[in-house]
Amino acid sequence: MLDLGMQPPSDLFPFPSDPLPDPCYRTRMVMSTVSGLIQLEDDPTSPEEVLGVEPAALVLQAERSVADAAKAGMIPPGSRVLHYPSPHGGSWRRQLAPFGVSEVIDGEADLIVDVHGMMHAPDQRAAFEERMTHLAPNGVLLLVIFDATAIVREGMWNSLRNGHFAYYTAPVLVGMAAEIGLTAIGAWTYPLYNNGTTMLAFAKNGSSWGDQPASVETLLRAEEAAGMLDPRQVARLGAMHDEAVLQVRTYLDGLRGAGLSVGGYGAASRAVALLTSAGVTTDDVDFVADASTAKRGRTMPVTRIPIVSPDELAERKPDRVLLFVADLLPEVRRMFPGVEASGAKWVVVDPVPQEIEPIDAISDQQPTDVVHDRGRS
Repeated sequence: MLDLGMQPPSDLFPFPSDPLPDPCYRTRMVMSTVSGLIQLEDDPTSPEEVLGVEPAALVLQAERSVADAAKAGMIPPGSRVLHYPSPHGGSWRRQLAPFGVSEVIDGEADLIVDVHGMMHAPDQRAAFEERMTHLAPNGVLLLVIFDATAIVREGMWNSLRNGHFAYYTAPVLVGMAAEIGLTAIGAWTYPLYNNGTTMLAFAKNGSSWGDQPASVETLLRAEEAAGMLDPRQVARLGAMHDEAVLQVRTYLDGLRGAGLSVGGYGAASRAVALLTSAGVTTDDVDFVADASTAKRGRTMPVTRIPIVSPDELAERKPDRVLLFVADLLPEVRRMFPGVEASGAKWVVVDPVPQEIEPIDAISDQQPTDVVHDRGRS
C-alpha cells in the first residue's frame, strides 16, 4: 500500500557523536487480502528508551475517553483495572483514580485499558487472545486505536513507522475480536493528532452486555462506505506521500532562497519519516525544539538536526517554526507567544506545510499544560 524506502527507527534520537550512518530499514505498509488488516510488512528494529513527554492534547483525549466509558457504565467504582499502555508511555491512571479502581498486574480484570498498545504487537492474534485471558466474565476491554480511515482520508502517510505493526479500521478490528469470542459493545471517535482516534469497547460473548449496539454499526458502515476494505483506496497513500514530499521540499527551498531562517518544534516520531523522505538537512532546518529534556542534546536520525530546549525559540528567533504535530498548535502558541510577537510564523507540517497567520490572543479554553509522566514521542 505504501513504500517509504529506507527509514531509521522512529524512536532513535542519536547523539551528535554517534557514528554515521544511522541504521535504516525498508519500511512498507501492506494489507491482508484475508482479514483486511493494514500493517507494517516487517520490522527488525527494537524499541528505544522512552524520551517523550505527554502533550496536553493527549491528556484531554484521555479525560474524554474515560468520561465516555463511565457514562456508558463501563467503569463501576472499585473495578479491577489492567493497563496495556503504549511503549511510548502514558496511561489513564490519573483519570481513573476518582473511581476508586484497583490496579492488577496479572490475573482477572473488570476493565482492561489498552491505549495504542496492541498496535505494537507483531503477532496480533496472540496479543488479542492474551488480553482476553485476563478479562472477567462481564468485564470490558477498551481499545484506543489510531483511525486508519482518517489516516488515508487526511493523507497522513507518516503515521507509518517502525514499531507500529497494525493500523486498524473498525470493521477489521471488530472482525478480529469476533474470531476469538468478543463482541463490540461501544464505539467513540475523537479528533486527535489530525488523523483521529477511535475507542472501541469489547466484552465476551454471552456476557450481560448483550449484542452489538447501533453506535458500532454506524461506525462500521461509515468506514466500509469510505472504501477502507478496498486496497486501491488505501494505496492512495503512495501518491499522497509523493505530493507531500514535493511540497515540503519546495517550501523549504523557497525559504532558503528568500534567506529566511527555519527552526522546528516537536521531535516527534512521525517527524522522522517526513524529514528523511524529504531529504531535509541542517541546511534547511537549524534545530528542532522539544519539551522533553531527555531528547535535548540529541539529534533527529539521519538528518542529524540538533534537538534543543524550547528556550532556543526566543534566543535564536527563527523566521519560521515548523510544527510537526498539528494538535500542539494551541498549546505552543500560548507557551511561546514570542514566536509570533517577533514577526515569525508557525508552520504546521502534518504532513504538508501550512503557514499559520498570527492572531492577537489564544482562547483560554485551549489546553496548555504538559504533564511530566512519560508520554508519546
